[in-house]
Amino acid sequence: MSEGAAPLILTAKLPPDLHRRFTDLRTEHFPPERNYLEAHVTLFHAIPPQCEAEACGYLARLAGEVAPLPGSVEGIMSLGGGTAIKLQSVPLLDLRDEIADHFHGMLSAQDQHRPRLHVTIQNKVTSKEAKALQARLSGTILPQPFAFPGLALYRYRGGPWEYVRDFAFRGK
Repeated sequence: MSEGAAPLILTAKLPPDLHRRFTDLRTEHFPPERNYLEAHVTLFHAIPPQCEAEACGYLARLAGEVAPLPGSVEGIMSLGGGTAIKLQSVPLLDLRDEIADHFHGMLSAQDQHRPRLHVTIQNKVTSKEAKALQARLSGTILPQPFAFPGLALYRYRGGPWEYVRDFAFRGK
């Protein structure tokens, strides 16, 4: 694909300590042949590539007006054939809604709906394997408040994502 021809993925950044912890869990439990990524919280899966310049300008302005957003780790979440860390943040989902409104008419069917906030640490395994990991991790992923420090934009090119840029929340 040529530059800019790949759909854009928008994620919410995790604070460094949680990013490290959840990336370690992902490294340990995600099937290695499919584990191209570090821990992430996907907000949009496929913003159209022709929107890249607009997205960068819009997200930079938005992030400059927004203070780090409160969130919380809620515990373990079943994905059926996988396991995730369940997160909660009404302010992040409200911001996501604002971004979705801005790109109304340009989003995929998947991106037209509010996501369940999570960090996938295991995917595409049998439900037996997933349930075993969930039982093993039960009681180790405890509720914990934190703040999302910003957003990150990537291009999807089939395997590892191509980093575009970060948007740090700098508002008051």
